[in-house]
Amino acid sequence: MIANIYKPVSWTSFDVVKKLRNIVNEKKVGHAGTLDPFAEGVLIIGTGKDTKILSHIAGTDKTYEATLKIGIGTDTMDREGKVIETAPVPKLTVHKINKTFAGFLGEQKQTPPMFSAKRVKGVRLYTLARKNQTVHRDPVDIHIYKLQLISYESPFLIFSVKCSKGTYIRVLGHDIAKSLGTAGHLTKLIRTAVGEFDVKNSQTIDEFSEQWLSIEA
Repeated sequence: MIANIYKPVSWTSFDVVKKLRNIVNEKKVGHAGTLDPFAEGVLIIGTGKDTKILSHIAGTDKTYEATLKIGIGTDTMDREGKVIETAPVPKLTVHKINKTFAGFLGEQKQTPPMFSAKRVKGVRLYTLARKNQTVHRDPVDIHIYKLQLISYESPFLIFSVKCSKGTYIRVLGHDIAKSLGTAGHLTKLIRTAVGEFDVKNSQTIDEFSEQWLSIEA
C-alpha cells in the first residue's frame, strides 16, 4: 500500500511511520523523503512489498511553500534553532525579490546543513551538530525548476519552489536572505507535492486511520 499522508508539525517522519505501522499492523513500513519536524505536508508512506518503490518516489521532484523571516539567522536555518545572526531588514520591492529568485533557478550545488538527517560516515549530521561539531559535507547537485514569490510583508517573505531530490529549503531560504543583503530563517514549511502526489489528496493520520478501520471492519 502507498499512502499520501499529511505530516503534522512537530512530528518526525519516523513518528508517522511508527503510527501507521500500528494502525495497519504491518512490520514493513517506510517513507519516501524525510520532512523536518517543524515542517508539514505530503509524506508518502509505503507498506509491505510496496516499500520497494519508495526509493523511486523519493527521487521525484518536490514542491514546497515556505515562509522566510528575514533579519534573523539561526543555526538550524529554521525557527527551532538558536539565533546566531541579526541584520537590518532592507527595503525590498517585488522586482528586487523576483530578480534575486531568478539567480537561483537551474542546476547548482548545495551543501547539506549540519542540522540534517544526512549521514556522514554512518553518523547523522544533526547528532554531531548537537555536540557543536562541524564536519565537511560534500556539495550535492540540485535543480530549482520554479521559484515564485507568493507574498512579502516585512519581515516575512512567502515563496513556492519546485525542486529536485536532495534540495534543502532551509538552505535555500538562508541563501535567498543572504542574496538580499540580510539574514533569514524559515518559520514555516509545507511540502505540497511529491512527484504526482499532491497535498490536495493527502490524508491526516486520523483520516487514514478511520478509513483503514472501516475497510478492515
